[in-house]
Amino acid sequence: MRVVQVTRFGGPEVLKVAEVDDPAAGAGQVVIGVEAADTLFVETQIRQGSGRDWFPVEPPYVPGGAVAGRVLAVGDGVDASWRGRVVAAGTGGGGGYAERVVAPVEALIPVPHGLGTWEAAALLHDGVTALSVFEAAEVEAGEWVLVTAAAGGMGVLLVQLARAAGARVAAAARGERKLDLVRGLGAEITADYTEPGWAGRVRAAIGAGPSAVFDGAGGEIGREAFGITASGGRISAHGASSGGFGAIDPDEARRRGVTVRGIQDVQLEPAERKRLAERALAEAAAGRLEPVIGCTFPLADAADAHAAIESRAVLGKTLLVI
Repeated sequence: MRVVQVTRFGGPEVLKVAEVDDPAAGAGQVVIGVEAADTLFVETQIRQGSGRDWFPVEPPYVPGGAVAGRVLAVGDGVDASWRGRVVAAGTGGGGGYAERVVAPVEALIPVPHGLGTWEAAALLHDGVTALSVFEAAEVEAGEWVLVTAAAGGMGVLLVQLARAAGARVAAAARGERKLDLVRGLGAEITADYTEPGWAGRVRAAIGAGPSAVFDGAGGEIGREAFGITASGGRISAHGASSGGFGAIDPDEARRRGVTVRGIQDVQLEPAERKRLAERALAEAAAGRLEPVIGCTFPLADAADAHAAIESRAVLGKTLLVI
């Protein structure tokens, strides 16, 4: 079968197709024929050799932490009724850029009727993280929420979750195409954070600081988002797409009574991750949560997928499809 490997740390060109033996299901495992594999911005950073304290991988390796497809084979101890079922599953952190993957049966999530494998794959990471940070923030109806990186795969879900909770949403993203997208999802205030003074304009439009901030951008954008967070508010500083996490002064946060949650707070146990994934898929199947799939690429074009993600031109999710 074909897989895509990171052959060395570097640019998208280091992603190469390789032929390997088909995997076999061991005891308690299944083989999934992959129809869609999730891609994440963080995977492009890992490919470059960044974040090795968090992600200690060495080339050659196969990226990809989540897939959706059909169960092709089951191992010893696995109920034969799984064979042929359409499922989504995490891969344990890697191996998803492949035509087939092995997964433990306890990781399988049946894809609900009415939901496609593309949508299921798009929700396995971003849906889980979005629900995790959103539940922790305890957003209330009527309060203002700010979402940065709002047109990304996770950002669009946070905008939808906030609107469904009755909150009012300010959304920050890069460029008019992305701002148009989040307006269509219900954001009342939008700001292009490539423009100086964007955060001040958001605060002025609201009339005060947002009570809850979901920062998917990090870096200077995250620092500015923290700067306008209302006293007594909450900020989830989970994103680093701008090159690093937002620099938040803990002394200032304590002085202003701002509750800060970071990337360490979304390192979830497998049971909690599965609960949130099941909820995300159920919400999507019911039409209450919609992933935005902006680009799809064949498996062999994984390098192009990474280049598209890094260009910041993609709306929502980018998937590899087989």
